[in-house]
Order: sequence, then structure tokens, then C-alpha cells
Amino acid sequence: MAATPPVCDFGWKGVDATLPATDGNSYSIKGCAGPNGLVVAFICNHCPYVKAVIGRMVRDAKDLAAHGVGYVAICSNDAVTHPQDSFANMKLFAEQHGFTFPYLHDEDQSVARAYDAACTPDFFGFNADFELQYRGRIDAARLDPPPPGMTRDLYEAMVMIAKTGVGPREQIASIGCSIKWKGA
Repeated sequence: MAATPPVCDFGWKGVDATLPATDGNSYSIKGCAGPNGLVVAFICNHCPYVKAVIGRMVRDAKDLAAHGVGYVAICSNDAVTHPQDSFANMKLFAEQHGFTFPYLHDEDQSVARAYDAACTPDFFGFNADFELQYRGRIDAARLDPPPPGMTRDLYEAMVMIAKTGVGPREQIASIGCSIKWKGA
């Protein structure tokens, strides 16, 4: 079932936590930030919306690094009801798609709850002070391949945030599969 997150809560301070990653290390969310900001993306392995944008996510993470913006992805889905999202499958997914950023496992779902994550993908863009400045879509393509020259909403917002510390006031929410909560 498709879900849409709420609009950006400008200035909300991100929640830090240390979680295990698919590369065998553990990372602090805040520690993944670059000097000019951080993208925190809640994703999973099975969602068609994530699968449709995963190549663009990897591209944006690489491109944003040049602007001093870090990137981290988090999977919070219940792997009991959705075994495709197990930690073992997260490792495969990260390898298959050439992740250059940490892919963290939020097994107890506490981080997703702290962020009020609503769907996969759900993008949170923070400035250098770890204040939320963007909560929107990666681009307008959604499930379709992007046409040449399409606006890169997330990328352009994060470049603006890296330069000015503030995000665009006009943002269009992401859309994706709902987070698969335990006991739901």
C-alpha cells in the first residue's frame, strides 16, 4: 500500500543512533554527515518505489559528496513478515547496487519511529547543524524512468542546503510503500 510522508518540519533536530551496517561495521547516523549536511533515506529491498529510484539514489549520493553532503540509508522493515528485507538480503542489495554509503539495519524500528518515517523511500535532508531542511521526493519520475533533463529535486535541494543552510520552501512529498511495522 502506498504511503506519503508529512511535509518538512523545518529545523527539527535529527535523532542520532548507532546501527549495524551491511559492510560489517556500525555507524552513527550523525557520523555519516558531511561538513555541509546529510541525507537520511529510509528504504528497503523489496519496495517497487525503492527499486525504481535506487540507481538515482546511488548517483545522487556520489554527486552530493562533492558538495560536502553525506548519505546514509536505513532499513526498518519487519523482516519476519517481509523476509526480502532481512539483514542478509540488505547486504546483497547494497552489493548489487554498488552502495557507496552505509546501509543500516534498524531492527527494533526505534529510529524509524523517532523520525516518523512513513514510507520507503522517505528522504530527510539535514543541514550542517543536523536540522531538517528537506523532506521530499528524489524526483518526479516515481516508478517511471526519468526523462532526460528532469529536475533532481533531492539533489538540488541538498546543494542549496549545502550552500545556504536552508532548504526550499516548496517541496513535494515522496511516495512509496508503507514501513512494515512489527505487530501491525
